[in-house]
Amino acid sequence: MSEVTVVIPTLGRPSLVVLLNRLDQATGPRAAEVIVVDDRAAGPPLDVGDHDVQLQRSRGRGPAAARNVGWRHASTEWVAFLDDDVLPDLDWWQALRADLIRVDSDVVGVQGRVHVPLPHHRRPTDWERGTAGLATARWITADMAYRREVLAAVGGFDERLHRAFREDADLALRVLDRGLRLVRGQRRSAHPVRAAGRWASVGQQAGNADDMLMRRLHGPDWRARAGAPRGRRRRHAAVTVALMAALSCVVARRPRPAAVATVAAGTGIGELIAARLRPGPRTRDEIATMVLTSMAIPVVATWHTLTGALRHRGAQPWKGPPDLVLFDRDGTLVVDVPYNGDPNRVELMPHARETCDRLRAAGVRLGVVSNQSGVARGLLTSDNVAAVNARIAELLGEFGTWEVCPHGPEQGCGCRKPAPGMIHRACERLDVRPERCVVIGDIGADVEAALSAGAIALLVPTAQTRAEEVAAAPRTVRDLREAADVLLGAAW
Repeated sequence: MSEVTVVIPTLGRPSLVVLLNRLDQATGPRAAEVIVVDDRAAGPPLDVGDHDVQLQRSRGRGPAAARNVGWRHASTEWVAFLDDDVLPDLDWWQALRADLIRVDSDVVGVQGRVHVPLPHHRRPTDWERGTAGLATARWITADMAYRREVLAAVGGFDERLHRAFREDADLALRVLDRGLRLVRGQRRSAHPVRAAGRWASVGQQAGNADDMLMRRLHGPDWRARAGAPRGRRRRHAAVTVALMAALSCVVARRPRPAAVATVAAGTGIGELIAARLRPGPRTRDEIATMVLTSMAIPVVATWHTLTGALRHRGAQPWKGPPDLVLFDRDGTLVVDVPYNGDPNRVELMPHARETCDRLRAAGVRLGVVSNQSGVARGLLTSDNVAAVNARIAELLGEFGTWEVCPHGPEQGCGCRKPAPGMIHRACERLDVRPERCVVIGDIGADVEAALSAGAIALLVPTAQTRAEEVAAAPRTVRDLREAADVLLGAAW
């Protein structure tokens, strides 16, 4: 099989174990790895029984962030996303293999075929019909595979889309804008209709704010490009205006205009109730649900539309956290002790451990790029440098690469910062494009090396940083904690 990792974001619902059982039962060669990303904000580690999966956490940041954590921890060519409430067919592994093998090189995403079981003895409810729309939706991540390299190139899923809504369409549009292709495969998964409370449809209106972000990022024709239905935003706005006018007229003691506005609002709400009831089962409970929620939906939808338009009015395209962060060593990760070869003298800079932990948890790969001219000067040995690096790894965790230049400034090598050699080498070893790499350092040489390599530079000044170096840096932060905030906030 083309190398593939399966990523499953979850809130720990019982359906997760059902899905993992089904994947164990399915025939065909399995994925290289199954990564389950626990998106609960807190709580004990997720119990997945004896299933062979890797567990990660995204701590309540939403399904987009959870998927990003998952694919960033994958190293395979393909990443297949499954929702935790789908039920793949028993030949799913075999069908996934066929889907990925047969595609052309310009195909970067392959969607599975999702079917929604509906009751046969009656017409579906409004909620069931909404879920059934997944069967014809484009690019939904209920069952969707992407090449990992394209996920890295576009920064993954937009984490500003906190709900399981529009984040899949946004990703697909960004991929298609690059002239790449997405196709539909043959593998199949069922998406059962999960239980929902009476007011679920009202809560769903929060998605109108996400639609405003989509419009801002992709233009007014985004719905046509994404295959998304137009919705009833204008009708909801008209009903809301009528209700507000009626209330204002009542307060102003103008009964006739109040009556006219009330009739207009009532007509709009009545039309909405009828439209939602007409295809449904029309049971007593369904009628009550449609009447109650239809009275609330126009105002709630309009509120979310307005707040979304305001919140996202200056939104820029998502690029996600960097794929790789390369730290300078002395003065950035650890206190600068000139020509230090003694592991016992290693002292961490403020927030170093916290920053490394936060970046690793988000799936960002880490490395170190360090000038060590003490080796060339005879003040250190390579073993001394290795011993200090081992102590740093003991304190901060493992790094994906250690790039060390042992040369002196007079040797004219291509690796000593401000030359870009170590950064190029790190990116090649970890298969990261330089433009998706951030170099964090404390002096101008770190900044110059990053810019020469085509990477992004972030300066964390210390008392030893010269004023002219600070002035010349494209971006500075106070400390490593702020650096992590910048990187994980996709503001780099």
